[in-house]
Amino acid sequence: MTQTPHTPTVDDPFAAARFDFTAPVPRVEDLGRVHFLAIGGAGMSGVARIMLARGIRVTGSDAKDVPVLKALESEGAGVWVGFHEGHQERADAIVMSSSIRDDNVELFAARERGVPVLHRAQGLAALMQGRRPVAVAGANGKTTTTSMLTVALQGCGLDPSFAVGGELAKHGTNAHDGSDDIFVVEADESDGSFVVYRPEVAIVTNVQPDHLDFYSNFTVVQAAYDAFVATIRPGGLLVTCADDAGSVALAERARAAGTHVLTYGFDPASDVVLGEHRQDGVTSSVTLRDRGLQGDEGVERRMTLGVPGRHNALNAAAAYAAAVHGLGQDPDRVISGLASFTGTRRRFEPKGEAGGVVVVDDYAHNAGKVTAVVATAKELVGDSGRLVVVFQPHLYSRTRDFAAELGAGLSPADVVVVMDVYAAREDPVPGVSGRLVADAVTAARPEVEVHYVPSWSEVAPAVAALARPGDLVLTVGAGDVTMVGPEVLRALGGGTP
Repeated sequence: MTQTPHTPTVDDPFAAARFDFTAPVPRVEDLGRVHFLAIGGAGMSGVARIMLARGIRVTGSDAKDVPVLKALESEGAGVWVGFHEGHQERADAIVMSSSIRDDNVELFAARERGVPVLHRAQGLAALMQGRRPVAVAGANGKTTTTSMLTVALQGCGLDPSFAVGGELAKHGTNAHDGSDDIFVVEADESDGSFVVYRPEVAIVTNVQPDHLDFYSNFTVVQAAYDAFVATIRPGGLLVTCADDAGSVALAERARAAGTHVLTYGFDPASDVVLGEHRQDGVTSSVTLRDRGLQGDEGVERRMTLGVPGRHNALNAAAAYAAAVHGLGQDPDRVISGLASFTGTRRRFEPKGEAGGVVVVDDYAHNAGKVTAVVATAKELVGDSGRLVVVFQPHLYSRTRDFAAELGAGLSPADVVVVMDVYAAREDPVPGVSGRLVADAVTAARPEVEVHYVPSWSEVAPAVAALARPGDLVLTVGAGDVTMVGPEVLRALGGGTP
């Protein structure tokens, strides 16, 4: 199912893909014993969990001994730390993530045996057969919107299946095989795999330049979203954000192609219009007027959320629109369900307090996410203290392409500590380091106190020395920066969860 990559274009935005995402999705009944490469990943572990719940025999390997491995083992999976060609020898199918390289010993051995190799999204799509798929895509907000929609549907008395790229705080898991026919998934656009789901309802939170290591430019990114929208089932619904220029353009193209589109946002022309937004600590509220109910004026309600930020109000509006207008749920029950949402792990997650310093962790890693989370944190701090942001750039390609935008997003902070690049799946690029982002912060706002600390082990002591009582320390990034917060708390003398 692999293909030879070449440069992606508007006509073929998925040319760089290692898989043919237009190929038929296999039936779950035909998979047999499934072996996962990188089973500990956020998306991979979710697919494995649902397969286990369906009675499929699951094994898997991962490079690191992450905590989820023990959880999967307790659920019936056979797991190994490290890769060895013998791990996959009894598998009838392989499921892998995009992080796995072609020279992986287990992948090579499986291909030598002629075993079918599926991308994670293809394995998930197989599990969605016979269900009503809802797919949430976008550069920013996918995980939170998917989680909010899941919790809102549960508040309506439903038991949907879900697969999310983060752990729901309320449930302590990233995936569930529900008893109802709705299946909610976070649809990752980074490698083109989001075209496999064929949703009944699709949400696109925003369309912005990102993942240019896969797509060649923003025009190709837009073409990929067009292809995603084209997979919506006949009679289905596209929900888009009226506050994002990329989503607005996508909606216009989708309408022209005959797709039913519903918009949401603070823009008064939206179908679901948000109004006054109030922040009260880590909770917030916003007015919501649904113009699709009871005529043009619509019905106005006050929506209360257990998470902060205007961006989360937008995420909640997307979930509301999909649940009410796409899945036919009662508006009041949906809003009540959204009020019970308590967050997702690594999305503005409190880590503790020590010495009068509060530490919060967030997964934000592209410019839009970073801008939103820093703005929210700055609003929370107000005049009571300082905002100290610890940022770890993710991917050399993203750091190279978006250093200026990342620096601008970080610049509202009072103090910024920039770590070196978390490579993830990439090899180092000469001349690209966290220094680019640190310099970009200074260029955006010269009065910000900026520190570039390339040594991981020196970051926590440096932050602890900088922090003062009343400060909010926000660790930001998709890599192992999440481990810095607890180290800062220990350096400050303890900490309370």
